[in-house]
This record gives sequence, structure tokens and C-alpha cells, in this order.
Amino acid sequence: MREFLTSSSFFPLLLSIAAYLLGVLIQKKTKLAVMNPLLLSIIFTIAVLVLTGVDYETYYDGSKLLAYFLTPATVCLAIPLYQRLNVLKENAKAILIGILSGVVTSLLSIFLMSKLFSFTEAEFAAFLPKSITTAIGISLSEEYGGIVTLTVAAIIVTGVFGNVAALGLCKLFHVTDPVAKGIAIGTCSHAIGTSKAMEIGETEGAVSSLSIAVSGLLTVILAPVFIALF
Repeated sequence: MREFLTSSSFFPLLLSIAAYLLGVLIQKKTKLAVMNPLLLSIIFTIAVLVLTGVDYETYYDGSKLLAYFLTPATVCLAIPLYQRLNVLKENAKAILIGILSGVVTSLLSIFLMSKLFSFTEAEFAAFLPKSITTAIGISLSEEYGGIVTLTVAAIIVTGVFGNVAALGLCKLFHVTDPVAKGIAIGTCSHAIGTSKAMEIGETEGAVSSLSIAVSGLLTVILAPVFIALF
């Protein structure tokens, strides 16, 4: 069985899709935010790989097709931007300042944490793009010698946490403005968080989508400064 699964080019792809669909089903049944489909699919996938003895390299090679859809899926987030363009224009200044403050806070927190726990430069570079979309984060990590697998894990954990905790944190800090919610969610937890913002409302989803693009661009611009300081 192990030899069959290892040699099958479709097994990793089917496993990824099946694990995610199972996660979606569980979330619909339980209606619990913590039962995030992406988080559950990761757990299910790891469990199956351990039980079947299929190594990560084999799984990764077979599931590369899914990675090709990351960039076009991110581009599709431009649709809600177009639909709520008037709101974005009216709040352009507040949105840009909010995104900039979020990006600087994210980079500074990683910088201070890395100094506190004596991270190596590779570890620092790996964690630095934790709050931006995977497509940009991986490239940034590779450029500065970061550990790419660690970067992917950090991005996923950040996104899932944002997706699960977004509503609770907004209530805790009394954030009620749709634009402010969108900025916070998109800047902190990229596309995974944005999926939650879209569930909350159209304005939240549109602003969050814009925040993904702008925060990614600002991170690319500001990252060299923090790398140099490290």
C-alpha cells in the first residue's frame, strides 16, 4: 500500500482536497470558529501521511498543482475591491495609515522577539513575512535566506489565528467600524483572515482585500531595513 501511495501522483492532490472538504463539513456541523477548515485539513493530512508512511517530499511533489493557484486566487480578491471602490476612496487616508501602522507593528514585534529569544538570521528572515500572503512571503523569505518551511508554517498559523479570533478581538477592543475591522484583519492575517472578513460584511471584505496587497508591498519595502538592523 505504501509503495502504491508513494508512486501515485494523484494521492497527495486528492488527500489535500478531501482533507479540506472534511474540514468544511465539520465546521458546518459544529459551527465553531476554532474548527477552521484549513487547520483541520492540516491535521488530517499530517495524520494520514504518518499512518501511511508517505514522506513530505513525495506529498509536496504531488500537491504542487494546488500551489499554482495561490497567485490567481489572491488576484481574485480584486473583485470585492472594485465593488466597494467608493468606500475605499472615501477612507483612503485612514486605510493607508492603518495598514502602515499594522505592517510596522508586525515587523517590529518579530524583530524584538528575535532579539529576545536569540534567533539566527535565517529564523528571523523566516518569521518576518508571517502576516503577508504566502506567495509573497515565500519569495521574501528565500531572498533573505530564511527557512521557507518555517515561513509557510508561520503564515498559516497567523492566518488561522486571525480567522478564528478576528470577531472576538474586535468585540474585546470595541472595534465596530467596518473599515477598521477590514484593515486589522487583512493586515494581520492576509487571505485566510480575509475569508472571515468577507463573511462579516462586504466593506470588511473589500478593505481586507486591499490590506493584503498594500501590506505585502510595504513589507517587501520595509523588510530590508529590519534585516539590516538585525
